[in-house]
Amino acid sequence: MSLAARVDPARDPLGRAPHAAALDATAAVLRAAASALKAEWTKFRTVAGPSWLLAGVVVLAVAVGAATASTTRCSSATCGIDPAKVSFTGIYLGQAMAAVAGVLAIGNEYSTGLIKLSLTAMPRRLTWLFAKAAVQTGPVFVAAALAVAGAALAGRLILPGRGITPAHGYASLTSATDLRAAAGAVLYLTLIGLFSLGVATAVRDSAAAIGLVLGVLYLFPLAAAVVANPPLTRHLEQIGPLTAGLDAQATTGLSNLPLTPWQGLGVVALWTAGALLLGALVLKFRDA
Repeated sequence: MSLAARVDPARDPLGRAPHAAALDATAAVLRAAASALKAEWTKFRTVAGPSWLLAGVVVLAVAVGAATASTTRCSSATCGIDPAKVSFTGIYLGQAMAAVAGVLAIGNEYSTGLIKLSLTAMPRRLTWLFAKAAVQTGPVFVAAALAVAGAALAGRLILPGRGITPAHGYASLTSATDLRAAAGAVLYLTLIGLFSLGVATAVRDSAAAIGLVLGVLYLFPLAAAVVANPPLTRHLEQIGPLTAGLDAQATTGLSNLPLTPWQGLGVVALWTAGALLLGALVLKFRDA
């Protein structure tokens, strides 16, 4: 090798050109990410708890939705019932199980001491967190889709017999608006799972994280219900993840909502991004 090649500042210490070094670094990151994804998927498959919790999301959403639909009665075109919200009533409870599943995905690592082994095997902490979040998102999304599909099917079978018919102004239960409501419900449950994972990463204690997540979800609606100031009530409904997110399920009275359906999902996405960012910072800069 010539002296010029040995001292060329454009080359790295191993003598490689910059683009080759960058490619090698990218390949190393991708290999680490693939390894982390495989390890986290193995953990998920071999632990029964998360699967049972996600199955509970489906059962609750369908059972409560069907029960609510069975008690609904519309006798005129002015009954003011939103069939999508009736069908998806069970999501109000099912989200708690999705939240617990998200918390335990991280919380179990800390409670069992497995976190030290995980971070020893994967020193890139943010890569590990990305893998954990990615593996958690897939099953939560599938469970959410099954829950929403089952609840929607139950509503379609039951509600026409309860007065939700064209004669009362309900032309279809499979319109574009209903499909948007179903998609919004699936995304909402998925975001709640990720939000919970981010909170658990920051708090590092399962019980505290579950309490904090459920508090954030249910505190805003409770506060809005007892506050006598209408403008303040509206603001609480706009910033609370539960009230904002459930607006995505609405198919009637959209002009009266505190936020549009997609704005409501945007609020939940901001809560989720904030929780994941906080969790990532704590994970990166604090000892496990």
